[in-house]
Amino acid sequence: MADGTYDYDLFVIGAGSGGVRASRVAAGYGAKVAVAEEYRVGGTCVIRGCVPKKMLVYGAHFAEDLEDARNFGWTIDSPKFDWSVLRDNVLKDVDRLNGAYTSTLENYDVEIILERATLTGPHEITLGGGRTVTAKIILIATGARPHVPTFPGSDLGITSNEAFHLDALPPRILIAGGGYIANEFAGIFNQFGSKVTIVNRSDQLLRGYDSALRDRLLQISITKGIDFRFNAQFRSIEQTEDGCLKVSMTNHEDLVVDCVLFATGRVPNTEGLGLEHAGVAVGDHGEIVVDEYSKTNVGHIYAVGDVTNRVQLTPVAIREGQAFADTVFGDNPRTVDHGCIPSAVFSHPPLAAVGMTESEARNTYGPVKVYESDFRPMKNVLAGRNERSLYKMVCAETTGKILGIHMIGPESAEIMQAAAVAVKAGLTKEQFDQTVAIHPTMAEELVLLR
Repeated sequence: MADGTYDYDLFVIGAGSGGVRASRVAAGYGAKVAVAEEYRVGGTCVIRGCVPKKMLVYGAHFAEDLEDARNFGWTIDSPKFDWSVLRDNVLKDVDRLNGAYTSTLENYDVEIILERATLTGPHEITLGGGRTVTAKIILIATGARPHVPTFPGSDLGITSNEAFHLDALPPRILIAGGGYIANEFAGIFNQFGSKVTIVNRSDQLLRGYDSALRDRLLQISITKGIDFRFNAQFRSIEQTEDGCLKVSMTNHEDLVVDCVLFATGRVPNTEGLGLEHAGVAVGDHGEIVVDEYSKTNVGHIYAVGDVTNRVQLTPVAIREGQAFADTVFGDNPRTVDHGCIPSAVFSHPPLAAVGMTESEARNTYGPVKVYESDFRPMKNVLAGRNERSLYKMVCAETTGKILGIHMIGPESAEIMQAAAVAVKAGLTKEQFDQTVAIHPTMAEELVLLR
């Protein structure tokens, strides 16, 4: 397929989830492909995001599991946690995944260029070492980075990128933000023994999730010992003589902590890419503007993943990369349906959702029927833990079509993956009712809702 007019049929900037999938599939169709990555192959999810974070979540769960084990007959004397062991093992697995992603590309004869790449013309890319190459098609898959608010002393904080490399656990940590990253790291550090305070500029957590789940997570988190400060804007951070951080904010007293972690959203990585040299349009938040086929306003330049700011989720980036390659190199035009995407927050306990919240459904459909199950999981009963789970199903009143499912409790994300298929398929409450339960499980609550 190689076009002698250009050095490459496809040049991909960014070797994250979307870029790797697009590169591999395009090469499989016979295209001559190169991908440039200035850091490591695998992107945010694999290197400094959802994968290593989930490993920390697993590690954090042992804190309560070891405590609960007593009522199940286990005697565990003086359990101790060593952060450095978990940290190093997680980073070791990140190295393994980086190698696996690299091998995948190499097996498809994709040329990997470990340099920064910028656009210097419509079809021209200049590499960090100074070499210039050309490509018939260019795909930008540079992802996003943590946003850090600007105020005096904000440079004294860290982001989720650095959280995986801490030399030691901070005895006291302030986490700024109310989204999934903030709540996930709050649960992790709390279980590891840090005193955690979440500071949020608004009065609610996890905007976009159903209010019942958000309220339940807040209630459980407070019970677990996590503090919250709402409606707080940062004034400053100052380093004290003993190396601590004094944080000043609106509507609350000053707080002295050992670490400040910013989890205040993510910004598309478009600065310094040279988009202006190719005439690529960007939106109000720096995102690359694309159509349903991930094409920019420049006909031969495309973008997928977080850099487009459509839906910042790894599985979405992978599907966008696949659809791009199928469309452009596989003669199989495809788009990605960004509706009804399931999601999860790996908090303690985790929550998961698919489809519309109750308020969204009422605004769209008018009258709806809501079914709930508020229960204490069997394991928690025997363990003596009062923590309760909540499952919620939102249905159209007239047809019974399921518009959304929302749950908080152990293994919610695992259960939701299967439930999301049913919602995406447009199944009804009656069809759930006709399904025989698997007993005893937590998931059976979904087919027993009344």
